[in-house]
Amino acid sequence: MNSSLPDDWSPADNPYSIALSESSWLRATVALTVARMHGDDVPVGWFSSRQIDARTLVVALRQLLAAVKLERIALTELGMDSAVITALDDAEQIFLDALPNIKHVRDGLTHFEDWARGRGGGPQKDARKAADPRDVARDFWSFGYDPVADTVTMGPFTISVSAAVPAADALCAAIYAATRAVDQRSAAELRNQVVQALTNATIPCTPPQGPVLISQGHDTRVWLSLNLSSVPDVEHKELAERVVTATANAGLRLTSSMFPQAQDIAARLVAHEPLRVERNNT
Repeated sequence: MNSSLPDDWSPADNPYSIALSESSWLRATVALTVARMHGDDVPVGWFSSRQIDARTLVVALRQLLAAVKLERIALTELGMDSAVITALDDAEQIFLDALPNIKHVRDGLTHFEDWARGRGGGPQKDARKAADPRDVARDFWSFGYDPVADTVTMGPFTISVSAAVPAADALCAAIYAATRAVDQRSAAELRNQVVQALTNATIPCTPPQGPVLISQGHDTRVWLSLNLSSVPDVEHKELAERVVTATANAGLRLTSSMFPQAQDIAARLVAHEPLRVERNNT
């Protein structure tokens, strides 16, 4: 584990971020394997590098759907707006339309212990209603990449390799958009919390009267700074200290990006430095 993480950190705290991280790795895997499959075939012992990469490609594409599942679960648990979830659902369907047989190809590949005996689930289970398992196994067998057709096949199921990269790119973009929506909502809630804390402390923070500026950046973080042009010099330090106290009493902390180890946060505000607002439990 990264030593910079707090001792009580858990991926369960932010599963939507885990979904984004994993989808990014899988997207890169898809791009890499497709590039190699479209390049020169390199013998690896008795095996073709293209056929090896085809197996990796199929698993990576199917795992992207697992990332979507995790993102959807996280969005639902967070109570995100239904439009965010619907956009993710639509992106998943577009992915499946581009690669309609990805589930079956992956299942045949990773559950070969069942498919080789005609004992697999899904389409093999349906086929066993009218045929002997031995015949079912034969009809659903033979995994491989055809470089001429640029397709990967498992029995009667085929996916287009050329469709893989754009489909993965679009799905990952949708996961990113959903993740950003969560971060933007969280930032908006944090900004409101800061405004409330300062208001409770009778510190003006609403433009144009307020000397305290609170902004939500494109980085989905909340920043606090002081506009001291209308505040007498002798009151600068007092105002900064009041701001630091009010935010601390609300369970918030101000941190400096320029001087992360700075102890005198009020002095950083007086020096006109924008400070990042964070919750103490993050």
